[in-house]
Amino acid sequence: MRPMTINELYDVLCSKKFQDLEHGVLNYNFYIFQYNPADEYEIRRQIKDFKEKLIRPINFVDILDLNIFDEFCTYLSKKQFGPNPSYLDYIKNKEKSNPDGITKLLCAEALRPDFFKYIHKRIIDHVNIDDEMNRPYVFLYGMGDMFPYLRTNIFMANYEEYNKPNRYKIIIFYPGHKVESNFRLFDSIDDQHNYRATFFINDYLPSE
Repeated sequence: MRPMTINELYDVLCSKKFQDLEHGVLNYNFYIFQYNPADEYEIRRQIKDFKEKLIRPINFVDILDLNIFDEFCTYLSKKQFGPNPSYLDYIKNKEKSNPDGITKLLCAEALRPDFFKYIHKRIIDHVNIDDEMNRPYVFLYGMGDMFPYLRTNIFMANYEEYNKPNRYKIIIFYPGHKVESNFRLFDSIDDQHNYRATFFINDYLPSE
C-alpha cells in the first residue's frame, strides 16, 4: 500500500470518526506517519499549519505538538546534577573533552523513567484543560534528532506504562519508511519494529 500523503493525513485528522477516541483504542493509540527524510523542515511547517487549521471554529481541535528532542533538552535543563542547577549545561561543558562518554550519558538519560514521566505530564496537562476544545491528538516529531539517544520503538515500549489510550492518540512523524517488518530511519538505518503499533496512519483512510 502506498504511503499516505500529507494532504491525506490532514483529511484523516479532520475526520470526526478518527477524532473519536473509541475508534481504534483496543488496537493501541500510536499512529506513524512516514515521510521522506529530505522533507523534514517541510513536515515541521505542515505540523504548525495543521495545528493552526484544526484549532479554528470549524474543527475546535487543539493539538499538542512535541518536538521530542526539544523536550529532552528541556527535561535535562531542569534537572539538577550535584551542584549544577542544569544537567544540560553540565553536559555541554563536558562534551568537547569526552564526546563518546556524553553520548552514553544521553542514551542513559533518555531511558530514565523520569523522562517518560515528564512527557506524560506534558500530555496530561494538555488533555486535562477544561474548555470547549477537543484534544484527541498529540503530535510527536524530532525522532531523527533523538537518534541515537532514543529510537522510536523504544519510546513506544517505555511510554506504555504511562500511556492513556482512551484519552488521546499519539501521531508519530517518522523520517523514513517501513520495509517489510522493519522501519528504516532516514531510509538508511535499520530500526526495530514495535509489534503493538499495528495501525499506521499512512495505511489508513477512515470513512465518516
